[in-house]
Amino acid sequence: MTSSQLRAVAEPGYLTAALRKAGALDAGAVREVKVLDERDTVVSHITRLGLRYVGESAGSPQTLILKTSHADFAKTLANGGRHEVAFYTKLAPKMPRGLVLRCFDGRFDEEGSNWHLLLEDLTDSHELATVPTLPPSRDQSMAIVTTLAGMHAAWWDHPDLGETAGTWASPEDSAQHLEVFAGHYDRFADELGDRLSEERRILYRRLIEQSSRLSQRYHSRRHVTITHGDAHTWNFLLPRAGVANSVRIFDFDLWGINVPTHDLAYMMAIQWYPERRQALERALLNRYHETLLAHGVAGYTRGALDQDYRWSVLWHITKPVWQWSINIPPGIWWNNLERVMMAVEDLGCEELL
Repeated sequence: MTSSQLRAVAEPGYLTAALRKAGALDAGAVREVKVLDERDTVVSHITRLGLRYVGESAGSPQTLILKTSHADFAKTLANGGRHEVAFYTKLAPKMPRGLVLRCFDGRFDEEGSNWHLLLEDLTDSHELATVPTLPPSRDQSMAIVTTLAGMHAAWWDHPDLGETAGTWASPEDSAQHLEVFAGHYDRFADELGDRLSEERRILYRRLIEQSSRLSQRYHSRRHVTITHGDAHTWNFLLPRAGVANSVRIFDFDLWGINVPTHDLAYMMAIQWYPERRQALERALLNRYHETLLAHGVAGYTRGALDQDYRWSVLWHITKPVWQWSINIPPGIWWNNLERVMMAVEDLGCEELL
């Protein structure tokens, strides 16, 4: 987003109209907007805005988070912006309060591929569990998985799935997706050379060959939900010490309909080295299942969760290749590759092939 576009979104008049439409401002009006802070993430740009009002503004936000595209990825990842705007404007309002950040405004410009989100700012009340890439504590991990399970339960086998909430991929869509992946994988393997062992090459080839059978779990359309798609623990905000509030999930540019363990495998098998994963994995899966039951999810056994988790870990060997294909830095995809391969071996996921 250019500086002129930033000014347009951050104009007092625009913000006044947006907050009134969202029910966050009554008789007052935004008088002044100040940029308090701004920073880049891997694929987006975050600006923290300070607001001053004229007239009645009790309960209106004093600060906002303005999320826009990262200049380097504005074109290549434009669909992620469109997707995230759709989540916050269409799905989030139907979810229980306290799971995701409140969104006051979201727009996607189809012509210019520019987009923005005006989100609730929890800087003073919440924080990341740790600095990336340090794993969270056991208690923090439990709180994160509990909130993730709450979100999954809200959409579990929901009648809106594929209707007004996301789209189903057909078997033909899945086959085409794997064909694209196979092309990326060939180039990935060529570039890595002897840094990708023959054992791992065989694993990739077997996964590609058997992808149609493995995809049947997804195409059953049973025990599925809206998944986050990028559920590492640094996409969760935890209440600061002494603050009585809930964990919130953010960054929804990769959400979709999927098997729920897609998020759990990404959180643990992709992000954690074996010692940490083995120390927490079983307890977190137990907590996740207990939370589903507490939210009324029925017919999904603990054994089914384990089976789905191993299935998801196996599928996640594709993740580093996709990340490489869109020029995510090697410091991310290389470590993800090593960790997920160790998880595949540790959990015996090759048996699924």
